[in-house]
Amino acid sequence: MGISERKTLVLDFLKPVIELEKQILHLNNVISSNNIIISDELKVFQEELLGLKKDIFTSLAPLQRLHLVRQAERPTTLDYIPYLLDNWIELHGDRGGANDPALVGGIGKLGTQTVVFIGHQRGKDTKDNVARNFGMPSPGGYRKALRLMQHANRFSLPIITFIDTPGAWAGIEAERLGQGEAIAMNLREMFSFDVPIICTVIGEGGSGGALGIGIGDSMLMLEYAVYTVATPEACAAILWKNSQQSPEAAEALKITSSDLKVLGIIDHIVPEPLGGSQADPSIAASNLKKILSRELQGLLLLDSDERKKRRYSKFRQMGTFYEY
Repeated sequence: MGISERKTLVLDFLKPVIELEKQILHLNNVISSNNIIISDELKVFQEELLGLKKDIFTSLAPLQRLHLVRQAERPTTLDYIPYLLDNWIELHGDRGGANDPALVGGIGKLGTQTVVFIGHQRGKDTKDNVARNFGMPSPGGYRKALRLMQHANRFSLPIITFIDTPGAWAGIEAERLGQGEAIAMNLREMFSFDVPIICTVIGEGGSGGALGIGIGDSMLMLEYAVYTVATPEACAAILWKNSQQSPEAAEALKITSSDLKVLGIIDHIVPEPLGGSQADPSIAASNLKKILSRELQGLLLLDSDERKKRRYSKFRQMGTFYEY
């Protein structure tokens, strides 16, 4: 589906693409209705469109990437799962009376290997977003995730997580129910699990809400995804008392996949189709599946003690620096 067909809020940097797509669509209509043969002219337009898209998407600023992954048509966890896993089934509940729809999980097969998957789940429209709490999990969501991960560890099933949240739910009720404790418990337990853990940032990875399912042996990140300690808007409001300085904050936060690869926060960047994974979810999922399968096979060759040692060392090295 072309960008011009989507009934969503148009991002400023995509307006030239949409305008050119409209011209191509109009040209196609003229051709079909008048039996005119102008294939050469049409080819020129199509080549211009491809070149324009490449220019735009290779030079996106960090804040533009954030706006891109916040688009409603961006694939979510439950969009990717059917492409990645066979015979999968969603599991529900934290066994404590809650079943948070903002965090989903279940079991399925990646190739021949049975795995447990867990991921944040955003909505596709206003009604769905309200039901999913805009992808912001409550304490019950993190406890559901912990229950599924403990199940995976008990039965020696690898864990695959998908990160896509602006942050954990920050409501008063969440604090009353122990939001901080639930996330902290997940962090502690994920370091102790014997099974392989692979985490993938598929959209917006924000704050402790992302970290609650983000401790892994291998960290993957989709090409246009972002991963940050705080949203640029929040950072600008805190540091400069002005959210209008969010572009500067986004640059300083180093939220892009290329920046985080250099910093050693993530291990592999998963290529996305031109225009982002929303342009062709099947290609994005195929790229992700190849890297997931390769990483999982490599991790399964290690014994559990070696995996835990590497996991611990990986996170201990994050944020280190040298003064001269």
